[in-house]
Amino acid sequence: MNTNRDMQREQILQERLGLRLAAHLAAGASELPHEVQERLRAARVQAVARRRRGPARVAPRAVAAAAEVVDAGGAALLRGGERFDRIGRVATAALLAALGIGLMLVVNLQDEDGAREAARVDQALLTDDLPPQAYTDPGFLQFLKTRGDVPSTTPR
Repeated sequence: MNTNRDMQREQILQERLGLRLAAHLAAGASELPHEVQERLRAARVQAVARRRRGPARVAPRAVAAAAEVVDAGGAALLRGGERFDRIGRVATAALLAALGIGLMLVVNLQDEDGAREAARVDQALLTDDLPPQAYTDPGFLQFLKTRGDVPSTTPR
């Protein structure tokens, strides 16, 4: 909705910038030799004539090969010719494959780490002098506290 308003604002800002630049160049032009001033005047006349004729024409082949940015409801999409589409699809497929492989590796490593940790806990419980039921007894923690065998949570 604001696109038209934004485009008008941008055009006004460009015109203001152009006027400021023209004024600055005109102020410095008085110090130039007469021959240079004439060449600048001729170039200015040509530029104004080209501007009145409209935008410069681009070869159709160049337009077809060039990528364009399309406004799609708040998201900018990059579209281009056939070659860009093929390369883009191959690159996208390669990136998605790499992402999938990476995710599978992470999941596999986390599963292995979890299994190792569970195995360590099981080993500690089974090789301990106490039976596993002792750890579920409500009075066991109190017993450990009175003996001073409760492991501290602060590093030593």
